[in-house]
Amino acid sequence: MTTERRALVIGATGGIGGAVADQLVADGWRVRALNRNPDKARATRPGLEWVKGDAMVEADVVAAARGVQLLVHGANPPGYRNWAGLQMPMLAASIAAAKASGARLVFPGTVYNFGPSAFPTLTETSPQVPVTRKGKIRVRMEQALARAAEDGVRVLIVRAGDFFGPKPGNNWLSPGLVKPGRPLAAVSYPGPLSVAHSWAYLPDVAKTMVRLAALPDLGGLEVFHMRGHSQTGQAFVEALTRVAGRKLAVSRLPWFAVRAAAAFNETMREMLEMRYLWDEPVLLDNARLVARLGAEPHTPLEDALRAALEGLNALPRETTALAA
Repeated sequence: MTTERRALVIGATGGIGGAVADQLVADGWRVRALNRNPDKARATRPGLEWVKGDAMVEADVVAAARGVQLLVHGANPPGYRNWAGLQMPMLAASIAAAKASGARLVFPGTVYNFGPSAFPTLTETSPQVPVTRKGKIRVRMEQALARAAEDGVRVLIVRAGDFFGPKPGNNWLSPGLVKPGRPLAAVSYPGPLSVAHSWAYLPDVAKTMVRLAALPDLGGLEVFHMRGHSQTGQAFVEALTRVAGRKLAVSRLPWFAVRAAAAFNETMREMLEMRYLWDEPVLLDNARLVARLGAEPHTPLEDALRAALEGLNALPRETTALAA
């Protein structure tokens, strides 16, 4: 007799949470998801067991986590809004639920934790000296996870670069480089084209998390870095050009306009804070991950970008016809 594997995903309507939920279902897990409006969520994301609850309310998360072996904390305020007010309370609720249920808590790490003193190559032991408000919040979150691990909660942190994926959600490809809903004709790149940057294709991140979580010999606190797609801006734009099948107009993201809009728009203000990540190479060393899994799940860049552009409805029509 096989025991049914159950997981709870917090943030299953978002980018990373949705990708991990899809991968868990594909791997035979029964996936529960929390949402304040489960009927609406069920209509847009079928195949999951939706339960009513608020990620900010500890009792709701604890109740939803009963009987699960895995708890994925994929909650992320949309558009970077109100990180200071939302991130720590949501994580605290997930930690309490993992402790009550005995589930392993899976957490997506970011490069925000690091300042230029740790660049260009980040390992699991690189010093976390953040230079932004969001970075300091992320450090506090991982410190809370480390304390939870000392208290018996099993924690898995998987750190990756900027997310992009085949479905709409929190990712830099859409607000930063490509305008959704329009056939791709131009790219606005945030940094110098000569500088290397780390990108992470969401389905690859999800596969990595699920495969690592399935390892029988994980310790109480485990941290792994994904290399993802480490590309110069030039190489990334050239890959977009090949996928689009047309010459693209390439320009630098007008940070002066972002700065002007930041006075009135919280998302623009939060984007501006992360500009430093585009000015220098930011790469992740995945040696520890490869040693445990044998290889990092890795979709070829052009295949990943094609799926992402299709999801954003930004693939030129003639290219879509050729692909069909």
